[in-house]
This record gives sequence, structure tokens and C-alpha cells, in this order.
Amino acid sequence: MFKFLKDVNREMRKVTWPKSNELTKYTIIVIMTVIFVSVFFTVVDLGISQILELL
Repeated sequence: MFKFLKDVNREMRKVTWPKSNELTKYTIIVIMTVIFVSVFFTVVDLGISQILELL
């Protein structure tokens, strides 16, 4: 168990973490993607609902 945690610590030191501006950019991209997908599926759901009401 201790060897595992020691290895994890060693590997985490090798990780290159994003800079502040990169992190902001990636966060905005993720939020915009979530909004786009949400709107897309809402429109598709409303469209399917309207088609089913016509039948």
C-alpha cells in the first residue's frame, strides 16, 4: 500500500499541469460544448414530441 502511494506521488510530480490561461480556455470550451449539446437534444426532443403529437 505504501509503495503504491509512493509510486503515485512520484508519477504525479511528472504531470504537467495546464497554465491558468489554458485552464480558462479549456473550461470555456467544455461549458460551450455542454450548452450546445443541451440545446441540440432539447430541440430534437421537442421536434420528436411535435411529430408524435401529429400522429
